[in-house]
Amino acid sequence: MRATTPPHVGLIGFGAIGRDLNARLARGSGSLPALRQTLLLRHPPAEPPVSGTAVVESLDALLDARPALVVEAAGQAAVAELGPPLLAAGVDLLVASSGALGEPALLARLLAAAERGGARLVVPSGAIGGLDYLAALQGEPDARILYTSRKPVAAWRDELAAAGHDPARLERPVTLFEGRATEAARLYPRNLNAGLTVALAAGAERTTVRVVADPACTENTHEIEVESPLGRAGLRFANTPSPANPKTSALTAASLAAAVRRHFATLAL
Repeated sequence: MRATTPPHVGLIGFGAIGRDLNARLARGSGSLPALRQTLLLRHPPAEPPVSGTAVVESLDALLDARPALVVEAAGQAAVAELGPPLLAAGVDLLVASSGALGEPALLARLLAAAERGGARLVVPSGAIGGLDYLAALQGEPDARILYTSRKPVAAWRDELAAAGHDPARLERPVTLFEGRATEAARLYPRNLNAGLTVALAAGAERTTVRVVADPACTENTHEIEVESPLGRAGLRFANTPSPANPKTSALTAASLAAAVRRHFATLAL
């Protein structure tokens, strides 16, 4: 029998994504009520969490609160530090910073910890969709996937300047990177989580990631092109940049909230 009390979710990270997610989970949605939340914060936040959110300062305190699911939205370093002990303790972990999983040694540690704890490591769709289609290509050795991240200049000012471009005078798109998803996630840990998610779904060996800064672009655009023996597909997602952080999409927190709902739902879509 399902518990009648609201599900309990732990949160790690209280930046732009974490604050938005905290508010969304507090409102509830559809058949899922407002959730109990415990937020791990090691430093005072710039603004307080939603009323009713419990705040703890250590991993031990978060584990003592016994959340059924923890959502990471704090960056790749948090995945490496906190992911293994959470999973080993039997707590399911939803990883927003999926780029961290491009490091084979860390992924192996996380999977081993999940096996020991009987927990699940969950990768959300984030700023993109179509992962079910891409996952169906895992058994197709001749499949080829090109993922292009095309974002406004504001998301790439530092990177453009480092490459010798004046962001204020940029008139044409500039390709900052093209290659393997794991290398893209390493070079751009705050920007290329979606590329690594595509690679995890479809297979890293058949996925190419392209990073483009485009002065004509006003949205964070994700383009996925697929060629395989099963057919062809073209997917495009144009997301509004987060007002607090143009490197990420405003959709990301909504996607994480949807993944949390699926985790607890009787009917999972």
